Amino acid sequence: MSEKHYLQQLEAQTIYIIREAYNRIQPLGMMWSIGKDSTALLWMVRKAFFGKVPFKLILLDTEMELPEVYEFRDKYTKEWDLDVHNELCPPESEMDPTLPPATRAAARKTEGLKNLLKRDQYKGIIGGIRRDEQSMRAKERVFSPRSIDGSWDFKDQPAEFWDQYKCEIPQGCHLRIHPILHWTELDIWRYTRMENIPIVPLYLARNGKRYRSLGEKNITFPVDSNASTIDEIIEELQTTKTPERAGRSMDNEREDSFETLRASGYM
Repeated sequence: MSEKHYLQQLEAQTIYIIREAYNRIQPLGMMWSIGKDSTALLWMVRKAFFGKVPFKLILLDTEMELPEVYEFRDKYTKEWDLDVHNELCPPESEMDPTLPPATRAAARKTEGLKNLLKRDQYKGIIGGIRRDEQSMRAKERVFSPRSIDGSWDFKDQPAEFWDQYKCEIPQGCHLRIHPILHWTELDIWRYTRMENIPIVPLYLARNGKRYRSLGEKNITFPVDSNASTIDEIIEELQTTKTPERAGRSMDNEREDSFETLRASGYM
C-alpha cells in the first residue's frame, strides 16, 4: 500500500469518527492546543464539514503558552474563521500542593477543563490524543465516558469492535472523543506534509534544538535535533530513540505523574 493511500485511509476513519460524534452528541466542543496533533485534527474537521467547524474550539490557557503558539492561534482563527474560546485556567496556587512542581503546573489545565464542563455542560469533548504518545493513552477508547469532574477508570472502558462506538452518555457524565487515537507521530507528520498543513515553527530545529511536543513554556523544553524541515523530521523519527514527550518536565518528575492527572481528567 502506498503512503498516500494509507494516510487517506487514516483520514477517512478519522472523518467518520468526527461526523459520528457531531451527529450523535450535543453540545459538542473540541480542544485545540495549537500543537501538531490537534491542528492536523482540526484540518480534518474542516474537511469533514466542507471548510467550516460547526462547534466551538477551546484553548485551555494558563497564560504560559509559548509566544509562537498565541501568534499561530490568532492568525488561523482569523484565516479559517474559527469560533475559538480561550478558557483561563485556575492559578497554580489552587492546585494540590502534594504534587511535584511541574505536575502541579500541568494540573491547571485539568482544573480549567473541569470548570468549562461544569459551566457549559458539554456532552462531548473532542481531543487530539494518540495511543502511541504515552502508555496511559494506549488504554483509551475512541469514545470514552467520563464523570462530570473528568475522572477516568481505565479498567472500565467500553469495547469497540468493527468501528461500532458506544455514544450513550450515562447520567452526570460526558464523552471524550479521540478521532486520531489510531495515528502515530510519524503518521501525523507524513499527513502534515501531504496536506501542507501549517505548523508552529517551534517544531523545526534552530541551533540544534526543536520542540517535539508543545506545552507551557515553564514546563516544556526543546530536545536535541537538527531536523529543520518536515522531511527531516520524518527521517529523524524513523531512527530516533528519544521519546516524544522527552521535553515535558512532568513526565520526568514522578513515575505516576501522568497517570495521576489522566485519572482526574487531564486530556
